[in-house]
Amino acid sequence: MIGRATATLRRAIVHPTTAYRYPRARFSTTVTSPPTQFIPRTAFPEPTSLPRSYYLGHHAAGLTKMKTLLAQTSLILECRDYRVPLTSRNPLLEHSLAGIDRMIVYTKHDLGQEADTLPAADLAAERARTTARDKVIRKWHAPTTVHFSKTTDTTDHKSTKDLVRILKAWAKERYSLTGHRILVAGMPNVGKSTLLNALRAVGVRKGKVAKTGAQPGVTRKIGSAVKIIEGADLADEGTAPGEGVYLLDTPGVFMPYVPEAESMLKLALCGAVKDGIIQPITLADYLLYRINLHNPFVYAEYTSDGQPTNEIVPLLEAIARKTGRLNKGGIVDIEGAAAWMVQRWRIGQMGRFVLDQVDEEALERREDEEERRGPSVSQARKMQKESRREAMRAKGREKGYI
Repeated sequence: MIGRATATLRRAIVHPTTAYRYPRARFSTTVTSPPTQFIPRTAFPEPTSLPRSYYLGHHAAGLTKMKTLLAQTSLILECRDYRVPLTSRNPLLEHSLAGIDRMIVYTKHDLGQEADTLPAADLAAERARTTARDKVIRKWHAPTTVHFSKTTDTTDHKSTKDLVRILKAWAKERYSLTGHRILVAGMPNVGKSTLLNALRAVGVRKGKVAKTGAQPGVTRKIGSAVKIIEGADLADEGTAPGEGVYLLDTPGVFMPYVPEAESMLKLALCGAVKDGIIQPITLADYLLYRINLHNPFVYAEYTSDGQPTNEIVPLLEAIARKTGRLNKGGIVDIEGAAAWMVQRWRIGQMGRFVLDQVDEEALERREDEEERRGPSVSQARKMQKESRREAMRAKGREKGYI
């Protein structure tokens, strides 16, 4: 229930291309205007001067260090964000760390589905869609092991316990007196350090060792090996226990160049790019575009009439007033409201959905595109320099220097 709601409205909206009917969010509201058909945008215009990389110095240094550790590494545990299963895949990591056994963990599984927030009437259908999507993702990587991990796995640790069982079975098949070293790798802010802490808590019942945060770049160096499975848990009867299984946390490594503007927006929206690199209003506008394609009523409590909109600025003004984000003199803080809106989505409070298209041929199409146009690191640096020059020229024009 939101506010002092008095009447329940449920209305369907027809997407102009898919004819999928979006149910109104499950809350009551007072309607002050006659119902009208809302048509969401079917495309998002490419922003001008959008950065196409976030490949930083410590990313390159971390990747170089990872390569030196491959000889002592038994397994690569690659983390990807479930909300962007294709876009959070880094070809640079795949090629640089090739030749080592690999498992793929899709983190934030609960943030890509509405199963935890829907009423019972719609729960079965949503779970069926999620199961079908997960099946396709597993098929992409077969025979590589794929695991799905939740951000909410802090009470019963079910998904973490499942992963520990998988790793135990893997290590038992490859018994080693000196133990195993696992390298956890992935894009920035996909949840590598969080996963390490969870595995340590379940595997050896010890506290956190890796720092975590909402912004990318918390982990800047490869840490010390952390035990996640005791050697005694792997040894058969009559066999001397080995050293166990250790995990090494690594810095997130961004791809050198992102050819598609929308892919850069997706990564920024999911937190793989530091906030501020892309204008908050641009990011919030892209989020609004995606929310409207999913369920345009999830933000209805912040609009004056409870109706969806394609206009980001009036929505942000309403959000700023509702949440008290006001500057001196009562002026609305538009950028603050934009950042708040994005953060609400990141934690699952502004809709939960997957941003990438997931079908059986999607991964193959992405790999074919990369082979055709994948630029080198030097090209990425050239693009970064040109982007900085354009930004400086834009500032000069604003101040009248040019």
